[in-house]
Amino acid sequence: MRVGPLREEQAIQQVIDRITADYADSRPAADVADLVASAQSRFDGHRIRDFVPIFVENIVRRELAEPAEETQVNTEEIPEKEPTEPDSHRRRIPIPLPLAKPLIAVLAAIGVAVAAVVVYVSTQDEEPDKLTIVRGVVGSEKQAFFNDPQVKQALARQGIEVKVEPAGSRQIATSIDLGKYDFAFPSSAPAADRIQRQRGVNAEYTPFSSPMAIATFQPIADLLAKEGIVKRGATWTFNVGRYLDLVSSGTQWKDLEGNRAYPVRRNILVSTTDPRTSNSAAMYLAITGYVANGNSVVQGPEAERRVLPTLSPLFLGQGYTDNSTEGPFEDYLSIGMGKAPLVCIYEAQYVGAAIRGQTKPGMVMMYPSPTVLSKHTLVPLNPSGDRVGRLLSTDPALQNLAARHGFRTRDPQQFAQVATESKVRVASNLIDVVDTPSYETLENLLNGIANQYGRA
Repeated sequence: MRVGPLREEQAIQQVIDRITADYADSRPAADVADLVASAQSRFDGHRIRDFVPIFVENIVRRELAEPAEETQVNTEEIPEKEPTEPDSHRRRIPIPLPLAKPLIAVLAAIGVAVAAVVVYVSTQDEEPDKLTIVRGVVGSEKQAFFNDPQVKQALARQGIEVKVEPAGSRQIATSIDLGKYDFAFPSSAPAADRIQRQRGVNAEYTPFSSPMAIATFQPIADLLAKEGIVKRGATWTFNVGRYLDLVSSGTQWKDLEGNRAYPVRRNILVSTTDPRTSNSAAMYLAITGYVANGNSVVQGPEAERRVLPTLSPLFLGQGYTDNSTEGPFEDYLSIGMGKAPLVCIYEAQYVGAAIRGQTKPGMVMMYPSPTVLSKHTLVPLNPSGDRVGRLLSTDPALQNLAARHGFRTRDPQQFAQVATESKVRVASNLIDVVDTPSYETLENLLNGIANQYGRA
């Protein structure tokens, strides 16, 4: 019978699981998965796929095995079957050592291959459509991607069904029990770094990324443009330095000259998620911290103490904040500027909403100047999670679907084409991008702000 892509990937996963179990004490699971992928790639373009899993397993086991000692083969005469009639003229034929070894190896290989074919075919016949379930905990902004029927179908073609639970990225790194998941997929490299160190994992995948942005409305953008905070060019930009000056002076919306669009008694603040749980708030902290630190990445206790008085009011003055970025963005889409005229989001959220037809006339996306690039980083916790990371990073269909959810993939043309089709103005070349602080620095800043919530 001909082996289809789904069955082959199921068999390959079984190969990975078997070899990983056999070499658990000596080789990391990620190494085994890489060796299997490399061996499988040798058969790319071959039309007949029936025996590929068997060949891949043999190749990998041969590469993993240590050089065996020479086995002495008895060169004594090997008797033929006793004659059934008196033909005593027959004689016993010795098999020389150079011929005996290859013959034994060939016979053994044939036996193994036949047995493996029987097991493989019988397994596939018993459960032809069974998918390997892989569980992950992901930043909430990626839930729509994993729930997309086309994404599910693309993964099913590879023999996988991915089930995800959303959580704030900082929660994933600090308080979520990862023992029941196959992979963790926070929205930033610092959070992923924390998970890797905690779990002793070296592998990571960054299948896509998204710069931070600010969602607003045309009347608000025009109003802030008069204050020198917002500037319109090929795309809208939001001057973080001028914004911090306005916040530090305690300026309210009603104080802005000629403000008829939003004359309310509220401080001018960008709405964020809860910095104690969410990555988007941490990225906003990285941006504002850079500017407050004299346009330099915050590093060390002295710099942390210096910027905290400027950064804390950005969060403490907001009141209640959601645990993940989906909450404030959904409010932005449904409620309008009455609740939050400025919302810190991922660019991917806005582009994805535009593709789905959820944005309305008068909605505007701005890029903070400077901004940071949020690298959505998958940390595999076992071979199944590693396989998902590899597929999301390399499978053309999944990469294309990620772009259609607003994420920037490894191919810039994919994202550019999607943005053009959805008529969303995006920055084609991100220039004013700064680095995020180390995980420890971000934690210190976030904890410093969190400690003030009870006293605010």
